[in-house]
Amino acid sequence: MPDSPKNDEYWMARALMLAGRAALMDEVPVGAVIVHNGREIGVGYNAPITGCDPTAHAEIRALRDAAARAGNYRLTGATLYVTLEPCTMCVGAIVHSRISRLVYGAREPKAGAIESARRTLDEPHLNWHVETEGGVLEEGCSQIISDFFSRRRAEIRQRRTQHSGKE
Repeated sequence: MPDSPKNDEYWMARALMLAGRAALMDEVPVGAVIVHNGREIGVGYNAPITGCDPTAHAEIRALRDAAARAGNYRLTGATLYVTLEPCTMCVGAIVHSRISRLVYGAREPKAGAIESARRTLDEPHLNWHVETEGGVLEEGCSQIISDFFSRRRAEIRQRRTQHSGKE
């Protein structure tokens, strides 16, 4: 199954499954999959809290996994699928790893560095071009994030109510 737009939904669904793993760990539910020549070569999901690692974003973890499996830090020809628009840190890692194509689901209005808050890949000093496609399975990718933060807000309200009732 070669990397192609017709397979984008398949691989994004896989990334969504990984995002679910992050949610189970009470991490922001973002998942990532790296595919080369139709084969999964790297996976990751958010784990900065549980890993005590501010760089443990889904994309970074997937890049590390793919580089280790490939035996090369350059991943030319590979496609990265991620459920949320990458931040500036992740875009830098995507460029350095030479990912050829980036496909993401939901936009990230506060920190998205592809089209939302910044357009980092459009900066003229970059020495690598990454093809991008946004909005793949966008509804599902947005929903898992919305559900996570709604649940978190409800938990915070519940703790406040319990705390104020004890005084």
